[in-house]
Amino acid sequence: MKKYVNIHIICILGMILIDPGARGQDPNFSQFFNTQAYYNPAFTGLNTGLHARFTYRNQWPNLPASFKSYFFSADLGERNLPGSGGLGFIVNSDNEGVGFIRNLSMGLNLSVRIPLSDYMVSQVGIRASMVQKSVNWDDFVFTDQLSEKYGNIYNSAFAHPENNKRIFPDFGIGGLIQFSNDASRFNGSAGVAIDHFFQPDEGFLTTEKSPLPRKWVVHTDFIITTGDDGYSGGTKGTGDPLKLNPGIIYQNQDGMSALEAGFNLLKYNVYLGGWYKVSMGSNGSSLLALVAGYRYKFAEDMSIKFMYSYDIQISGPARGAGGAHEISMILDFDKLTVFGGGNGGYYPARMKYSQIECSSF
Repeated sequence: MKKYVNIHIICILGMILIDPGARGQDPNFSQFFNTQAYYNPAFTGLNTGLHARFTYRNQWPNLPASFKSYFFSADLGERNLPGSGGLGFIVNSDNEGVGFIRNLSMGLNLSVRIPLSDYMVSQVGIRASMVQKSVNWDDFVFTDQLSEKYGNIYNSAFAHPENNKRIFPDFGIGGLIQFSNDASRFNGSAGVAIDHFFQPDEGFLTTEKSPLPRKWVVHTDFIITTGDDGYSGGTKGTGDPLKLNPGIIYQNQDGMSALEAGFNLLKYNVYLGGWYKVSMGSNGSSLLALVAGYRYKFAEDMSIKFMYSYDIQISGPARGAGGAHEISMILDFDKLTVFGGGNGGYYPARMKYSQIECSSF
């Protein structure tokens, strides 16, 4: 059985590596609200302070060719420099097909903040990354190595290239609008981003170019606070009002589209949520992502969060593959500042801008 699985994997990988016209999508996270800098660099420094996030995703664990992704980001929102939005750093790693293909990306995010009105600002962000794509040729099993009776016993006639790595620069851009009402009980953001803007060449085996297709992202989410602060004794945060966080994100890359919509809620430091995800196309699928988590507040402006989500496959060819497990850890230091000031920054002309500065959900 194993040899047929290997043959199937090799056929898929062969199309990806050799055929410039056959390309897949970037890794996709169910907890996009915890990986915002991955989808849009304009999120960098959207809220004041230092924020660090780590996410691990294991997709289709029941298959021998599971896909694992790792994402880390750290960004600083600083308002005491003219035009400053924030500065951030991201690392993204994923493996495909039991480690046959490994991708590692490291980049810098930079954003600029532009006031629009008393309760609305915009941010424009750019990302500059270096990407390393590598292939482990020694793990491949080709059809000419297989015997119908004895399995993998022959030497392959395939002579793999000496080069097993490809390193190239990659760039992304994005913009968003952040808004709030007068009482700061309703705030949110909406934006659009383009990743792989210059479509860098990622091919291995052909002299023809194999451009990495652009990815378009459109997103919006809101934070709705349902009441005033209650009892503040005991564990920090248990007296906070109920907060709802509905949202939606749409992605399109190389003719393939994906839509995710749902909501999270926060009360007594506990997160619960549900998100419906659908991919559109000839091999479309749908799934439900269930989210749970806990927040521990060291102080009013310092917290650590742990969140877990599980994807339940509803329809599509991946049913029975085990869905996906996703774990996130988030560290928030909401008032940390490098250049002094803090408390949402300094706005000399219109102090109402500071009301837009809400801590992350």
